[in-house]
Amino acid sequence: MAHRVDVQEREREVPVHRHRSGQLVMALRGAVSCDVPGAMWMVPPQAGVWIPGGTPHSNHGTANAVIYYLFVARDAAPLPASCCTLRISPLLSEMIQYLAAQPPSYEAGGPTGRLARVLLDQLCAMPAEEVSLPLPEDTRLRQVSRAMMRDPSDRRTQADWARHLGMSERTLNRLCTSQTGLSFGRWRRQLHMMVALRELSGGATVQQVAYDLGYESPSAFITMFKKAFGKPPATYINDRLMAGG
Repeated sequence: MAHRVDVQEREREVPVHRHRSGQLVMALRGAVSCDVPGAMWMVPPQAGVWIPGGTPHSNHGTANAVIYYLFVARDAAPLPASCCTLRISPLLSEMIQYLAAQPPSYEAGGPTGRLARVLLDQLCAMPAEEVSLPLPEDTRLRQVSRAMMRDPSDRRTQADWARHLGMSERTLNRLCTSQTGLSFGRWRRQLHMMVALRELSGGATVQQVAYDLGYESPSAFITMFKKAFGKPPATYINDRLMAGG
């Protein structure tokens, strides 16, 4: 079954919860992030995050986002056993939207049931994309990540954060590496790219995002974004929106 959610002007955050069924979170407009144990997954336009059944998670949508939830029974299809971002084709997107408009109960051999079978076949064929940020379990680093996500314009340096947490820069870097596999500088850059994707998908301009993230110029931000995603930000977002029709 599928369900549509229209996020209103204020951003909406769904508290931590879990489902028996697997869940696909698809952003038709705007963006949504999903926090699961150990990582934050970003859902840009025309993509979806697959969350296996039983996984605790929390969703956070940008203002005015249009989000679809697709729920799939555990044994209904050979879908991934761990969280991942899946590319959503225009055909699959249309089928999910159609299913969301149908009653949740239907005959397996009826028109809706047959469409659901094709939908699952299409979903299993979608390529995976790596659009995630490793999240630390350490409460101090969690404090840093929450602060950066809330206020991406926060210009505190690594030395500033180390002092704030009552530790040396070396200790902070070592802790971050042990918790996330990335140095503090690389982890912060990756966090910034997730924030950038969220804000750009929500309608912010490249210039706004660049300055909010502390870049000296939009060109410096564009270079970093291209290194992370393979395309300049405007091209990346426009290509995804065009792919969805």
